[in-house]
Amino acid sequence: MDFVAQIESQASLMRSAALKAGPDAAVPSCPEWTVLGLVRHMAEVHTWAAQAVVTAPDEGRPKWPKAPEDFDEALTWWDTGLSGLVERLREVPPDRPAWTFSGPGLAGFWSRRQAHETSIHRLDAELATGHELPSLVFDPEFAADGIDEYLTVLVPRRVELGNLVGATGRLLVHAADAGRTWEVRLTAGEPLVVTAVRDAAFDEDATLAGTADAIYRAVYRRPNHAIVSGDQALLAGLPTP
Repeated sequence: MDFVAQIESQASLMRSAALKAGPDAAVPSCPEWTVLGLVRHMAEVHTWAAQAVVTAPDEGRPKWPKAPEDFDEALTWWDTGLSGLVERLREVPPDRPAWTFSGPGLAGFWSRRQAHETSIHRLDAELATGHELPSLVFDPEFAADGIDEYLTVLVPRRVELGNLVGATGRLLVHAADAGRTWEVRLTAGEPLVVTAVRDAAFDEDATLAGTADAIYRAVYRRPNHAIVSGDQALLAGLPTP
């Protein structure tokens, strides 16, 4: 999967939506932000991730940058940060050691992470325009990968930082159009256990089902058409990304 191409594509779509909405527009899916705040966040994330790609694991977490407060300046700053990120991800071998917050510490981590970070915030920018999103936005394979990254990378990271699992039970996550299923075992106050499975027929306490696109949005707490059956508290009990 070409994650770098996804970063470029999703960033372009997000930028267009941000310009359409305007800097003062509210972001319904992130109530604490206006579009200006969303753009500044994305600019900072891309600039920071570009630095992480070339930071050795033993050098520690790169310093967080601060984007300009002016909307036009923030957009220009974001363009520069995005360009630097894409260039480094294409030039640096994915198996080169680099600082990451999860996994074996390789530069390739950042292409996947930033592809999904950018895609979700692209949704936020689209929602800020005031138009309802279509039921299908993301390719099933890409969306399913985003679900997997959320369950196996982001949630464990949140638990590590103290945002503990808030429920106990077994949640079955089934992305039908992608042909992928995960069993998620939750125990309140303990790490999440995620297993990819082929047979969806077992005794779960709740099921999250739908297209990969719908589930991708659901786990990120964005508007979606996924179906939750059984114990609703299990999905709510997952740490927020």
